[in-house]
Amino acid sequence: MADLLIELFSEEIPARMQAKASDDLKRMMTSAFKEAGLTFDEAEAFATPRRLALSVTGLPTTTPDISEERRGPRADAPEQAIAGFLRGAGVARQDLVEREDKKGTFLYAVIEQKGRATAEVVAEALAQTIRNFPWPKSQRWGAGNLKWVRPLHSILCVFEGETVEMEVDGIHARARTHGHRFMAPGSYAVENFADYKQRLLDHKVILDPSRRQTLIHDTAQTLASAAGLELVEDAGLLAEVAGLVEWPVPMIGSFDANFLAVPEEVLQLTMKKDQKYFVTRDRATGKLANKFIFTANIEPSDDGSAVTGGNERVLAARLADAQFFCEQDLKGKLEDNLPALEDIVFHKDLGTVAERVERIRKLAVHLAPIVGCDPKDADRAAQLCKADLVSGMVYEFPEVQGVMGRYYALEQGESNAVADAIRDHYGPLGPNDECPSTPVSVAVALAEKLDTLIGFFGIDQKPTGSKDPFALRRAALGVIRLITENNIRLDLSDLFDRKTGLLEFFGDRLKVQQRDKGVRHDLIDAVFAKGDDDLVRILNRVSALSAFLESDDGTNLLAGYKRAANILKIEEKKDGKAYDQAVDVDGLGADEAKTLSGALAKAKEAAENALISEDFEAAMAALSTLRAPIDAFFDKVKVNDNDAAVRANRLALLSEIRSAVNTVADFSLIEG
Repeated sequence: MADLLIELFSEEIPARMQAKASDDLKRMMTSAFKEAGLTFDEAEAFATPRRLALSVTGLPTTTPDISEERRGPRADAPEQAIAGFLRGAGVARQDLVEREDKKGTFLYAVIEQKGRATAEVVAEALAQTIRNFPWPKSQRWGAGNLKWVRPLHSILCVFEGETVEMEVDGIHARARTHGHRFMAPGSYAVENFADYKQRLLDHKVILDPSRRQTLIHDTAQTLASAAGLELVEDAGLLAEVAGLVEWPVPMIGSFDANFLAVPEEVLQLTMKKDQKYFVTRDRATGKLANKFIFTANIEPSDDGSAVTGGNERVLAARLADAQFFCEQDLKGKLEDNLPALEDIVFHKDLGTVAERVERIRKLAVHLAPIVGCDPKDADRAAQLCKADLVSGMVYEFPEVQGVMGRYYALEQGESNAVADAIRDHYGPLGPNDECPSTPVSVAVALAEKLDTLIGFFGIDQKPTGSKDPFALRRAALGVIRLITENNIRLDLSDLFDRKTGLLEFFGDRLKVQQRDKGVRHDLIDAVFAKGDDDLVRILNRVSALSAFLESDDGTNLLAGYKRAANILKIEEKKDGKAYDQAVDVDGLGADEAKTLSGALAKAKEAAENALISEDFEAAMAALSTLRAPIDAFFDKVKVNDNDAAVRANRLALLSEIRSAVNTVADFSLIEG
């Protein structure tokens, strides 16, 4: 067994692409090995800003020999058919053997294929991988034809301690790599993965991204703690910074405390988005501190003051810009921005943002009593919810839309409820985002998302396949969370035309959302089929139905229902008519049939009454009383009686079973 080491060395790879790229390199190469019949012990992939690396251990030095027996035509087949088989199998006529079976005498070819050197497989697989690598974006350079994310400089490929002979676009594989761009820029030879990893470390490159992350995080925490501060955790930023440096050197800097007057969200965004800095908090107050932590990609030759000073000056300029925009915006009122919304087109078929705001206002006022808030507050919050879009701050930092609106609203004297609703109306943005819960916020957030859905479905711009350019699936999931997490009793179809297909769209999104919580999609279908569109009531009914079907009564009732429905379906199709007439109890004949008829009437009435009061457990309990009489009916009674009138009456009884059980949900849609 032998080990393989690969490195693809290039100009800087964007941090956001590195993790997937290393996974793709591993996937593509190991898939090629498996296809060639090669086994291996372990494969590990790594990425730094300038290299992708792969280590594979325990590879055999050759692929296995293959012996394949291929069946051909009959021995007495036409010569043309036999010749075609010979060409396909790559053998001569004398190499074929004849074998008899029940269908006659057939020709067989035994194809022996000797194993290949693993190095040949590696060379072919790596060349193919490089040429077909799935970068999100790639480029050509110079006179070559190769496309790579950034110019590819060298290929390292060592198997069993020897360089694998291969070439891609004029780049020949070698057993050499390069150190840190600034601190150890030269190239040097390596023998294997252990040697490669250690020599990279000696040349100021930490290969493992998880180790770089740990080093950055731990050092940043130490620096913050030494300053009496607390590091603000940010896993996404940590991963990104680790992808920007090969030799991370975290350092701490500061900025003028006067900038702390700028809204906290803007300070964080400025430091994170533009500069990739970590922010800190004062342990005592919980407020942001005027200290930040940055990560250099080089060990400073002095005490670090020059590097720190440079970063402080750059950040000061950025914060000064943010402060300027904030001060300029505060010279006027938020509502002064409203006329400018008339000049912004939301969508060519849905009008301007100003027109959209008016629609949101009407919806918010309509929803206000339903969610339990003052309609005037809902109207005011909806009126101002998009006003910060034309502010200088949001123009420069779009990520703080809503957040800045809240600050500006409070500054001009709006209530906390109105200001919070301006900030919250975009939420929830995803499954892990906090869902608005205060009444005014819920009213405006619902109105904003419903306007989006009603508008785009109204102009037939629905999501298709994987395409959802207007994020309508996210909007629907947001509506579902707002309604269900706040227990809002709302009939959705009162807000839109059922013909648009929007209600079915909500049903599909509800199944997706509940699937992650372990709720069966068929139960949602079964309840949704009853025409209900109150999401809270639907989920309560689904919960009760799920618990019922997990019981013995529920399992057996479902089986009895399906048996009745299947018999009824077959007989109705055969007779060409429906047996939905009223049951003549005296004409049923068997006592078990009469008992079942009485039980059905009682259970259906009890279930309907329970549904009216939304006592779904009681509705399921009513259905559970049907288990015994249905079991007894099928055990003792022949449905297709020789007497045509009795048969028709008993088939009508089966229709009654279907109708009674379907009172709670459409059991025909339940699997099992």
